[in-house]
Amino acid sequence: MPANNLLLSSSPHVYTGVTPQKLMLSVIIALTPVSVYGVVLYGLPALLAIVVSIATAVASEAAFRAVTKQDVRIGDLSAVVTGLLVALISPPSIPLWMVAMGSFAAIVLAKEFFGGLGANPFNPALIGRAILLMSFPAAMTTWHVPFQGISDATTGATPLNIVKMGGTIADVGQGFVANGLATASDYGSTLWTLFVGNRGGCIGESSILLILVGFVFLLAIRAISFITPVAMVGTAFVASWALGMDPVYGALSGGILFGAVFMATDYSSSPVTPLGKAIFGAGAGLVTVIIRRFGGYPEGVTYGILMMNAVAPFMDKLRVKKYGFVAPAKPAAKEAAK
Repeated sequence: MPANNLLLSSSPHVYTGVTPQKLMLSVIIALTPVSVYGVVLYGLPALLAIVVSIATAVASEAAFRAVTKQDVRIGDLSAVVTGLLVALISPPSIPLWMVAMGSFAAIVLAKEFFGGLGANPFNPALIGRAILLMSFPAAMTTWHVPFQGISDATTGATPLNIVKMGGTIADVGQGFVANGLATASDYGSTLWTLFVGNRGGCIGESSILLILVGFVFLLAIRAISFITPVAMVGTAFVASWALGMDPVYGALSGGILFGAVFMATDYSSSPVTPLGKAIFGAGAGLVTVIIRRFGGYPEGVTYGILMMNAVAPFMDKLRVKKYGFVAPAKPAAKEAAK
């Protein structure tokens, strides 16, 4: 490049060598354990939901960008991640056309309409789930007992929903025993069953253990910061205790761990400053618990994160350190100037 040419580009101006493709591949690797376990829990329907969701996401992105005469960027793997996430936060028995609809909405409405990768103000996968939840509430809240075929499996409420409907943690434990998911129904055994993931729920949210494995992996390669997940789960823990709910049970029985690790840490829709990340996570955790306690749904992770997505740009204006300032004029100097 000639010496008299000046190359201008937007911030940030720090090059780390991490490409979008490498970053998305890291997320896929972190999601692989929970994805495989979801297929183990629910069998072929879960696998088909994952495959259809990913295929729809990739095809939707390619078609939209081709129609709008933009570069097709399938190779960056972002559509694969979005499609995988849409499937993992859906029930295993969801009709395939519904999961395809959610994946299409996540890519086209929540991502490409805003400019594509890096320009979306809201988490695309959560927008897809929110649309499905509002449009098809029955299908999105129908759960099945793990390790049984969907066609002949018994349906039942999730652990969070059982408590929401007035049941107790003891009732949850007895249900685990009745369905062959646990050998004892005491409090400790119930929490252990929840931690391992032998319970009904969305395809990817069941095993807290495997979610933590993915979390540690992403932290180890510095793909995400610990601030947002810790702030979100920590705030939810304290808020649950303050509202008279069991905080340990709340952390293990819903999708808050999955949302905190894989959804709230989305680069495009979350703050970049440490203080902003902390406030973002705390707000998402608080809204989640408020919906769990007072709302009509037993789970509030989706709306907790999406609400904080809306205010994330304002949090980037919160700075923990000033990079320069103008010293105020001294009184003597002001008098001399007069």
